[in-house]
Amino acid sequence: MEGKRIDAYLSSRYPDYSRSVFQKVIDAQAVLVNGQPVKASYRVRLGDEIRVWLPELADTAPVPEEIPIDVVFEDAAFTIVNKPPGMVTHPAKGHWSGTLVNALQFHFDSLSTLAGENRPGIVHRLDRDTTGLLIVAKDDIAHRQLALQFEQRTIQKQYLALVSGFPPCDSDYIERPIGPHPTNREKMAIRLPEDGGKEALTFYEVLERFRGFALVRCKPSTGRTHQIRVHLAHIGCPILADKLYSGRDRITFEDITTTDDAQVLLDRQALHAHSLRLVHPLTGQPLSFEAPLPPDMTRTLEALRKHRSDQPR
Repeated sequence: MEGKRIDAYLSSRYPDYSRSVFQKVIDAQAVLVNGQPVKASYRVRLGDEIRVWLPELADTAPVPEEIPIDVVFEDAAFTIVNKPPGMVTHPAKGHWSGTLVNALQFHFDSLSTLAGENRPGIVHRLDRDTTGLLIVAKDDIAHRQLALQFEQRTIQKQYLALVSGFPPCDSDYIERPIGPHPTNREKMAIRLPEDGGKEALTFYEVLERFRGFALVRCKPSTGRTHQIRVHLAHIGCPILADKLYSGRDRITFEDITTTDDAQVLLDRQALHAHSLRLVHPLTGQPLSFEAPLPPDMTRTLEALRKHRSDQPR
């Protein structure tokens, strides 16, 4: 190794780091030879004492994990899965395993690459505790066509939500811009455009009314983060068990009935991506899909029908 450039020498000793990383480290004087910073062109000599400070390695591509997934549709171009509650869509800080992507890597031989190595196949996402239909692209051509449909707002998505209170109208729309919350980094909020708010439009329809609760169908026209959750909370109808926007992280029987039964009905936001309408990304064929309500929302809805159904329509 004597006579080799210091950046090349370090690259050979630490193969997980690129040569360009070592050049940046050297420029930052984070490589010392015999106690002194050097340039990338420095030639290593026998007996040199080299000290280097390296940045933490970036997280690697998701590892395949044998996690069951509910496949609603599959062909050579794309698949649609019914995401369960509690599953993060793709790896991110604090969630590098157990995600939908980890499961997809195990179950499918081919996934699109357009979203990056941490998000293979992911065309859009659902919040961790939102259930329902999610599109996964198997190749880049299908991914581009599906992404274009989202961009042009031709994919029709419908969600079902159980909310506290009920909207004043049987059907209406909420058109309020959404942006980052000014003080809470985890939340979004209604924000003016000059404060970072972006256009957001949600149509809704009340399907059933109960005393103090309602079942609502929502059709988002835009795709802002937490859009339905923020919009429903804005009109005074936060989604049940939505800790961020309702302040409560669970609903029990005693919240609905007159009993002292503390059995938990819901421990995550009652929001479900119920239906999708799109055209096939390669053939242009119109397609539609539905996913039934998950057990926790079904259980809660049944309790509402039994104990809170005397609300006049």
